[in-house]
Amino acid sequence: MKRIVLGLLAATAMSVSAFAADNKPALIFDLGGKFDKSFNEAAFHGAQKYTTDSGVKFREFEIQNEAQREQALRKFATDGNSPIVIAGFSAAAAIEKVSTEFPDTKFVIIDAVVDKPNVRSVVFNDNEGSYLVGVIAAKSSKTGTVSFVGGMDVPLIRNFACGYVGGVKATNADAKVIQNMTGDTPAAWNDPAKGGEIAKSQIDQGSDVIFAAAGGTGIGVLQAAADAGKLSIGVDSNQNGLHPGKVLTSMLKRVDVATYNAFKDAADGKFTAGVNVLGVKEGGVDYAADENNAKLLTDDVKKAVEAAKADIISGKIKVHNYNTDNACPYKG
Repeated sequence: MKRIVLGLLAATAMSVSAFAADNKPALIFDLGGKFDKSFNEAAFHGAQKYTTDSGVKFREFEIQNEAQREQALRKFATDGNSPIVIAGFSAAAAIEKVSTEFPDTKFVIIDAVVDKPNVRSVVFNDNEGSYLVGVIAAKSSKTGTVSFVGGMDVPLIRNFACGYVGGVKATNADAKVIQNMTGDTPAAWNDPAKGGEIAKSQIDQGSDVIFAAAGGTGIGVLQAAADAGKLSIGVDSNQNGLHPGKVLTSMLKRVDVATYNAFKDAADGKFTAGVNVLGVKEGGVDYAADENNAKLLTDDVKKAVEAAKADIISGKIKVHNYNTDNACPYKG
């Protein structure tokens, strides 16, 4: 009996070692770059943490144009990298194609759904996190006018906007919400100058709290708000520290956790394909509170947002998802 147990333990150890040996993770960033202080950088931090915890290094690639998504995926897959995480909904077509060519390679796409047996699709309830920061914006605004700056005009970003307006209006029905998108091409993710211009225009219209869901473009929004003595709201990563005391909060989107989990699950032999939906209840989206915005989040504000958070988790509040019917019932 002892020999059987030892044999089973040895087999298990060999199995785990095999998973570890085959684990060659890779990460492909979306346009906007690894250090966008937002979406891509969150993925990078998740990968970094995995390396720190496991000692396993990862390969990475920053695309410079649309064609490089498919090229990078195929290159990493050919080299034996797996899992391969790619950030951004625009990678869906490339993943669809390359995952079919490499059925034994594990792929992960963030912010889109690709129905393949070797692909994990991670999507976030961005509307729920945006609702929370909408509550904070409405409670913190002195003018009753707040605003939203989106990046590329796509349903994903419309979902951010819709949730934000919902949180604002639920808190102050009379509030005004100004909304602008930066553009309709991928360049909209990395244009801080234009982001700043849009923010200044919104401030001229009375906005004193601006939520930027625009990748690298949002850096210009946060800067313009700080320069004008107004408040901003960051996105994806915790951007509170970019302008301490001027960034009201950040809508956290745990792209770092999605990346880390993908790497670790593959290493542990626990990788699963299919769709992972991460909302407030799952800890996938939230608002950021730290020493940089401690004085801005008053007890009244925290009470209101925590109540909203609890109601979303319990199901009492159901935040409309723009992606379900390409429409938003909340009026700015």
